[in-house]
Amino acid sequence: FLGFVIVLAVVGFFGFLAMRLFPVYQEYYSAVSVFKSVTEASGAVNESPAEIRKQLERRFQISYVENINLDKDVKFKNEKSGKFLQLKYEVRRPLMYNLDFVASFDKTFPLSQRGSVE
Repeated sequence: FLGFVIVLAVVGFFGFLAMRLFPVYQEYYSAVSVFKSVTEASGAVNESPAEIRKQLERRFQISYVENINLDKDVKFKNEKSGKFLQLKYEVRRPLMYNLDFVASFDKTFPLSQRGSVE
């Protein structure tokens, strides 16, 4: 009986952890999907940062992405190898009592040159 209670407590703890962590990672993967669709669009490299931000904002509303601040967490980079869009942000959530967890995300997306006329 004691072994069953211990196994149940361990399974319960990991279930609790999964319930707290899943929404953060689900939102991140939704954001990555939005970024991929915007950056891989035909001629994305020719669009202005304001146009790309507008597209991201619209798609974030549809995908329920709420923890990303487009002004603070999204950077546009011009490098020799091309133009890039960087998503870098942190999410801090309470775990239990006075324990919090922090998830840091950092991903860079190349802007597509398909269909661009340069």
